[in-house]
Amino acid sequence: MSITIDIKDLDKFRKGRKLFDVRSPIEFDKAHIPGAINFPLFSNEERAIVGTAYKQEGKEKAYVIGLEFAGAKMSHFLREARNLAKANKVIVHCWRGGKRSQSMSWLLQNFGFEALTLIGGYKSYRQFVLNSFKDQKYKFVVLGGKTGCAKTEILHHIKESGEQLLDLEKIACHKGSAFGALGEQLEQPSTEHFENCLHHELSKLDVSRRVWVENESKHIGKVYIPKDFWTQIKAAPLINIERSFKHRVKHLIDGYAVFPNEALTSSFEKIKKRLGGLAYQNAVDAIAVEDYQVATEIALKYYDKTYLHGLETNISPDIHNVKFEEKSNKEIANKLINYADENGI
Repeated sequence: MSITIDIKDLDKFRKGRKLFDVRSPIEFDKAHIPGAINFPLFSNEERAIVGTAYKQEGKEKAYVIGLEFAGAKMSHFLREARNLAKANKVIVHCWRGGKRSQSMSWLLQNFGFEALTLIGGYKSYRQFVLNSFKDQKYKFVVLGGKTGCAKTEILHHIKESGEQLLDLEKIACHKGSAFGALGEQLEQPSTEHFENCLHHELSKLDVSRRVWVENESKHIGKVYIPKDFWTQIKAAPLINIERSFKHRVKHLIDGYAVFPNEALTSSFEKIKKRLGGLAYQNAVDAIAVEDYQVATEIALKYYDKTYLHGLETNISPDIHNVKFEEKSNKEIANKLINYADENGI
């Protein structure tokens, strides 16, 4: 008999258990529950065949074909399950809690596993994630500032001081600008998987305490921030820090001149139309002779205009402009914490 659990109890039951996602690899790769292990009942090709049979020949025919595919791999499933779940405790799910997860749970239960099945499968998880962006409220403090202010580094110093941080750029595997993919070790996730990972990180936070987050546009690289969550961020207090143009140029050169000239030129190509032909060519020519000062100044002038426009249209009801002299990022982090405390943010 299948032992089922509801999506709201997933985190409680995950302790000490492996989470097996029995959907096909192509479904899993698109998006999945963070921490889940792909344990596919069917390969991508087999799933396509079963799906076609279901549409063209009916449910019974598709079920028979599915049994033929899965039956031949039963011993493989058991060996793999024992390798992955040493305690013989698992939670199994497919797309909507149907035949795939029920079949795998049945098999594992018959060979000594404590196998639970997630009611509604991945579909119920997705609805749970999307609802959470509307239902759960957070005490966000948004850190803004023009490109090159070292906001990410400052935020991590804030975290080291015991504050809560939500690093959207880390979750998105992208730093946000046309140059944002440089240095990233992982490919960006799909927007759907970004939402899953965002929910996962949010679930770790204490909602009674403030959470620092960097000011971002609606999209980070190719992924989009969920609308309901974006609304919360835009309504939160915004601390806009100001640092000198000279300091920002140096910070960007230190961070980006380490990349190959071809990669830098390719990044400028992405904003060529918005830069204008002359500015783009001047930047490319400067990179070719390793004059990163000129190239960085051209990029900054463009991004400064973009940021100021965004700041003017920001819907935050509470914007604080704070100017810093040439202090270290750690010093600024400490001052920002004190500022937030003193101003009841």
